[in-house]
Amino acid sequence: MLVLLAGIFVVHIATVIMLFVSTIANVWMVSSSSFERISTGLWLLCNKTCIQLPVRSGDETSLKVVQAFMILSIIFSVVALILFIIQLFTLEKGKRFYMTGAVMLVCWMCILIAVSIYTARFTGKMQYITNPHHGYCFILAWICFCFSFIIGILYLVLRKK
Repeated sequence: MLVLLAGIFVVHIATVIMLFVSTIANVWMVSSSSFERISTGLWLLCNKTCIQLPVRSGDETSLKVVQAFMILSIIFSVVALILFIIQLFTLEKGKRFYMTGAVMLVCWMCILIAVSIYTARFTGKMQYITNPHHGYCFILAWICFCFSFIIGILYLVLRKK
């Protein structure tokens, strides 16, 4: 049981770190050409220097929603980690980690909303990028989506022994 708890704890910490990296780094879409590499994230457009991400006025709201839900997912993931540690020491034997699992599933939903909106509105549609492909931050966000769902379900079914 201790090994299972330690494994879940390590995966949860890895998920929090990957959420931070995927939200902060500016490599959601990448364009490679013979002259330079252009990458865009949720905040900046980077080639040799980084500038504010230019977005069409119709897509500005969508980008702000993606930014907000990615930040919310980080907050909920950290709250779930703190709840897990608190419940680990205060929960009675035989009880389940319901609160931790519920908060982690809310984090999962926030990641789902953010990445889905980004996929629908921004994948391959940036006007200043030619021949785009997804960067590692986009992939990390989808990995965090899977991990947060698995961790949330494990918390719901896990009993304190």
